[in-house]
Amino acid sequence: MDINGITDIARFLTDEAAAQQALADLRWPDGNVTCPLCEGGKKVYEVTYTRKGKDGSEVTSVRKQWKCGACRKKFSVTSKSIFEGAHIPVGKWIYAIFMMCSSKKGVSANQLSRELNLTYKSAWFMCHRVREAMLQEPLAGLLGTGPDAIVELDETYIGGKKKNNRHKDRTAAAGKKTAVMTLIDREGDVKTVKVPNVRKGLLQALARPIVDQSATIMTDAHLSYTGLSEHFHGHHTVDHSKTFVRGVIMHTTLRRAITVCSSAASSARSTISATSTFRAIWRSLIVAGTHARIVTETGLYA
Repeated sequence: MDINGITDIARFLTDEAAAQQALADLRWPDGNVTCPLCEGGKKVYEVTYTRKGKDGSEVTSVRKQWKCGACRKKFSVTSKSIFEGAHIPVGKWIYAIFMMCSSKKGVSANQLSRELNLTYKSAWFMCHRVREAMLQEPLAGLLGTGPDAIVELDETYIGGKKKNNRHKDRTAAAGKKTAVMTLIDREGDVKTVKVPNVRKGLLQALARPIVDQSATIMTDAHLSYTGLSEHFHGHHTVDHSKTFVRGVIMHTTLRRAITVCSSAASSARSTISATSTFRAIWRSLIVAGTHARIVTETGLYA
């Protein structure tokens, strides 16, 4: 599936067959469909269904389904994924995922409800399945696992001004900023962690289980990052009071990514295009599908 912008996403809203095919191409890129319900080993047969249209003519269903020759069960392109059991067109799922990845300040269930002509319950359901999928592999894996990987680290404080909070019940916490640390793999993955402080021991203790030891670390001259070379392949710093680039050593990708954090709970978006983030999450949905379905259906997010 080639996604280069919102125009490529929008076509799936009006062409469910193309959306189903895009999902099938993602699950089985080599075209060899395998049964997600068993170990397989036998031939899989594609099945089609027809129904009568309003004019009495037969209409072929766009839903892609197969029958396994081993377990003799039928399965669809959405089986064992976060889309399973949801009576929502795949095209709307794709659009919702793209919006959640590309929107600077996130997307609410109310907004998806309006844009996709869904009930609020359905939009809320979609949001939580996608968010749960983001916690699973490959998005939950280590950063910097690729060859010659470079990971940038930075910290910042996020929060509004007290004078802008005019809520009658505002607490003493109004106006206090929250510290967050963001880590970005230059290959595309980003992780943000809320931290109680930006001291050396805490930041480095958080970075070690998130970043692969073979990665090279890029940071600014903050003293909390001194000594990272003992835990990773290398550590280079850039003193922003003097320069922003030293040859191939730079710390600007993450600085730009942090500027679009809207709250302590929101994840940083890198300057890597929204479509790159979309592809990463889109790939994880199949892997994380069953777990995400169980979490939302048992009401763990309620």
